[in-house]
Amino acid sequence: MREHGSDRPRTVVNRAEGAHFDAGLRSFFAYRDLGVREATRGAFGAHVIRAVPGEGAAPRWHRHDLGFQLVLVLRGWVTFEYEDIGEVTLRVGDSVLQPPMVRHREVAHSDDLELLEVTAPAAFGTLDAEPGPAPAVPLAGDPS
Repeated sequence: MREHGSDRPRTVVNRAEGAHFDAGLRSFFAYRDLGVREATRGAFGAHVIRAVPGEGAAPRWHRHDLGFQLVLVLRGWVTFEYEDIGEVTLRVGDSVLQPPMVRHREVAHSDDLELLEVTAPAAFGTLDAEPGPAPAVPLAGDPS
């Protein structure tokens, strides 16, 4: 998505009409890539994440190995639990900035949940952080 012969980024438009959602990191969510990864050469990622109706959360403590993660609820609600602030329910218009490597889990969500997630970098590791004597081990890669 670069201009021919230039390192200058181009404006990227991603239309909602006819958008495609793919399977990703979590089986109970579907992910729509907004084209930010390609446009920024992986420096940033942005997805609209939608709940798969009838699929509930599978709460698992984990951490993301990245520098930045912002979640903004567009529709419905979601409840997260964080090691530093406890349980929090986010509704339409609410956001959360998750610091790097914070231990957290998604506890529950509405069937109509839709959220925007912005990360830096686009590709990042997710580490299992369930309590117990075993060290954290990598889970699946990034959500795309």
